[in-house]
Amino acid sequence: MLTRENVIQHIKTMPENFSIDELMDKLLFIYNVENGLEQSRNDKVTPHEEVKKKYKKWLQ
Repeated sequence: MLTRENVIQHIKTMPENFSIDELMDKLLFIYNVENGLEQSRNDKVTPHEEVKKKYKKWLQ
């Protein structure tokens, strides 16, 4: 989950001038990383071998 402090910290790393698209991209990236880390902490992950088996057609 994103926190206000986390968002502010990341915004401070951006250049002085940026577009709303750049901001949205950064926020979406941060959200997805935080979401993935939370899923990992809660053991809601799919093992690599299972993913390879499920998407075998795509990997050829």
